[in-house]
Amino acid sequence: MPIFDRRQRHHLDQLVEDFVITRIPRREFLCRAMAAGLSISAATTLLAACEDNPGPQRNGSTKVQSIDVLTEWSGEELDSFNMINAVFTKKTGIKVNVETTRDLLAVLTTRLRGNNPPDVSGMPSVSHFHELAAQNKLVRLDTFFNMQQYQKNYAQAWIDYSSDNGKVYAVLPKANTKGTIWYNPQAFHEVGVSVPQTWDELLALSDKLARQGKYPWSLGVESGATSGWPAADWIAEIYLNKYGPDLYDQWVAHKIPWTDASIKDAFRTFGQIALGKHYVNGGAQAILATNFQDASYLPFEKPAKAYMYYLGDFAAGFIKNQFKTIKSGQDFSFFPFPSINPQYKGSVIGGADLLTAFKDNDGSRQFMEFMTTAEAQSIWVKRGGATSVNSAVEKSVYPDAVAWATAQQMTKATAFRVSADDLIPQTVQYAFWKGTLTYISDPGQLDSVLNTIESQAQLAYQA
Repeated sequence: MPIFDRRQRHHLDQLVEDFVITRIPRREFLCRAMAAGLSISAATTLLAACEDNPGPQRNGSTKVQSIDVLTEWSGEELDSFNMINAVFTKKTGIKVNVETTRDLLAVLTTRLRGNNPPDVSGMPSVSHFHELAAQNKLVRLDTFFNMQQYQKNYAQAWIDYSSDNGKVYAVLPKANTKGTIWYNPQAFHEVGVSVPQTWDELLALSDKLARQGKYPWSLGVESGATSGWPAADWIAEIYLNKYGPDLYDQWVAHKIPWTDASIKDAFRTFGQIALGKHYVNGGAQAILATNFQDASYLPFEKPAKAYMYYLGDFAAGFIKNQFKTIKSGQDFSFFPFPSINPQYKGSVIGGADLLTAFKDNDGSRQFMEFMTTAEAQSIWVKRGGATSVNSAVEKSVYPDAVAWATAQQMTKATAFRVSADDLIPQTVQYAFWKGTLTYISDPGQLDSVLNTIESQAQLAYQA
């Protein structure tokens, strides 16, 4: 079996795209394939595969009356999305039918295997997005977007985030920082504690509350087929703040093994919270069984059932929807993830939701273009629980000081990195998520957990 270097792989990827999208002649395809190093037999086989798998329908002029959108948003997020959809329908006359599921990966995979893709879908992860783009499953957007306007409104870093191999395949309806610990300032005042600035102060605060018979933390990692990702976010945030962006980049690129002492230390540092004595009501069993959204409510119950909860800024939407009379800045706020290593103070992880098109029709094109606009994204931002990376969205749109502060945290971070589990190959991502569950259940299995993830990484990065 021939082994191809990156340059040859790129030539073959481009060849497949040229055949599927621009329908180059079969003879030209075969000549270019053999020039890239394939035998005539292999080139013919590849051509047959391309003809059998034409990729997404590419007929953007096809008129439709409705489009189907698959997403994992629910509750407040879904309400905000549907408000955007209502404006889109009013402007275009095209109805948006939304299917929402907690198991987006499983449902999307099943529909793709059944040759029944939605018009538009969210992405379970960044790594899955890149895999589908490489498989030619997604509609390329920069062929019909007004790229001059798009580049004016979005920083290159975010254009890169929504692209694969230099081509735009996704839009970013909202972004988030994950360097936020949510708490009730009034509850803090009542028990005589203040916001911690460092990790040691955070542990001291947690111990103080635990000694008083209170539960300092709410923590839940259940999320259907993707259970474990909230714990993975904890570990990534800890790693970036403790070891810095350079080593973080090496970690997600598998330049260092998962068995490295720094990664083991990040798990154990997370364990100081997840496994702390009297830190979480119900301990490990409750953490594993509690949905991440449900866990966000406990610090804001009256009386408080916990005092702190770590999750990205999108948690604000969950909390404000659950507690209609909550007052921002008084009984609802956040403090930045505390400094662990002073050298990396102000570092945060985060990311952005990705929407992609699988069918190229007039409806999906108009919808994808609308979702990039300040008009659409301001609707979500105004309702709270979301930050826009579109520079045309004005400060006045943000609903309160807390929402603006989360936006500022992301834009002013000393180092900003995408969540580690969104950057690694899908099989490694699963192993990471599952590994966090095993660690919470039995911390004595940490070495086994890291060895298992490393085994998956070695296979994935050799592919």
